[in-house]
Amino acid sequence: MLYHTPLDAPALRTLGIPEPWGFGLADRVRFGELDALGHVNNAAYLTWFESFRLPYLAARRITDYSPESPRLVLRRTACDYLAELFAGQDYVVTGRTRAFRRTSFTMEFAVWLPAAAGAARCTTTGEAIVVLLNWTGTGRHPIPEAGRRAFLELDGALDESA
Repeated sequence: MLYHTPLDAPALRTLGIPEPWGFGLADRVRFGELDALGHVNNAAYLTWFESFRLPYLAARRITDYSPESPRLVLRRTACDYLAELFAGQDYVVTGRTRAFRRTSFTMEFAVWLPAAAGAARCTTTGEAIVVLLNWTGTGRHPIPEAGRRAFLELDGALDESA
């Protein structure tokens, strides 16, 4: 399995991850991500979602992370924990934009135990609302048109800007 390399829809399907997920990143649980009970600490999932957002938002042409790009600020995050993960397990984080407005968008995430054959098992779901700000910090920054098109065409996101 390729770690830290964007996975497209066909690659996700071979791992048993269903539609509508079309972008993912694989990794392996590290010892430092465990809590006293020996399973992945709840806070690690938010870090995984953040690590996912970096290449996802570059691929969707929202930002290239240059000084001229908009600042990305989390307004809200949430997680639902469905099953435990343990040290050494391979997992895949998937994400997509569900809806967007003029200067913000709502993402949803899932963490999967991939399957060699059959369906992958979803262990965690999450959500984040991301707001774009001007680099100077004064005022909001509109979502770039290329990003809006990518949200619509690649993620099937709902345009709520009207």
